[in-house]
Amino acid sequence: MAKKRVLSGMRPTGPLHLGHLHGVLQNWLQLQKEYECFYFVADWHALTTEYENPRRIPKNTRELLLEWLSVGLSPEKATLFVQSAIKEHAELYLLFGMIVPVPWLERNPTYKEMLQNLKNKDLTTYGFLGYPVLQAADILIYKAEKVPVGVDQLPHLELTREIARRFNYLYEREVFPLPEPILSQEAAKVPGLDGRKMSKSYGNAIFLNDSEAEVQKKILYMVTDTERPRKSDPGDPENRCVAFNLIKLYTPQERIQEIIEDCKAARLGCKDCKRELAERVVEALRPIWDKRVELEKQKDLFEEIVSEGNRRAREVAQTTLEEAKEILWGISYF
Repeated sequence: MAKKRVLSGMRPTGPLHLGHLHGVLQNWLQLQKEYECFYFVADWHALTTEYENPRRIPKNTRELLLEWLSVGLSPEKATLFVQSAIKEHAELYLLFGMIVPVPWLERNPTYKEMLQNLKNKDLTTYGFLGYPVLQAADILIYKAEKVPVGVDQLPHLELTREIARRFNYLYEREVFPLPEPILSQEAAKVPGLDGRKMSKSYGNAIFLNDSEAEVQKKILYMVTDTERPRKSDPGDPENRCVAFNLIKLYTPQERIQEIIEDCKAARLGCKDCKRELAERVVEALRPIWDKRVELEKQKDLFEEIVSEGNRRAREVAQTTLEEAKEILWGISYF
């Protein structure tokens, strides 16, 4: 029985951090065991907000692919590719753009939210308004049946389903499937160094490409229990310690209970606790660092992996686009 097809992507906007690892990549690692997965670097999507600084996108694209491979995404189990290398995305995007009503795009909640929040960027562009149409082309050109999303992304996927329905209705053929969401498991909260959500824009992230010394330094400066100024004061890690959510991610359950008891009894100081956490995070990241060093030494192999992923993606995309065009025009029109 053929595996169902999954598609997902990331914009190359900078280095990945622990939030990406626990919130997205670990889910992708599991999905590649169960589905036929297509994972792509969404470099055209990056242009919607980074069009004034596009020259850093190619470097970020390479970095993103290196980090994906370093965490264990497998070119044998999944197709890894770059969006802009598959020109068929753009052509299907153009065809969809002819049939999508503008009000569908204007009522997109993310569009409204980003216009309000990103005041330092001019997002009143055609590309930003129309990016959900490109997103639909990304998904439908591979006839993906499943798309991993969070609850906040469900409106985007529903718009993709509406576009598929409209195309199928207008041209009286079931060309495109209606992709179903794979709702992401609620990932363990990954706090930043200051307690807010870990984010590059907040300057509070531990990146996957940080050195061992950088990881240790960042964790030692992490906020803990602000109501515990001295080691002799009893702490409350479950309710007041910012670092505790990270501790829970990287510490065996039996040790977590010991930490809670020792902290409450003022037997374990915050500095010692953070040193232990830093060692555990470094231990978890070391295989990723080692794999990256190996990949960087084998430049030809890395280029071959990306080239093969692009080839496999293009083969599927070309077939779908040819089918869509033939149905649209009523003849084989090339």
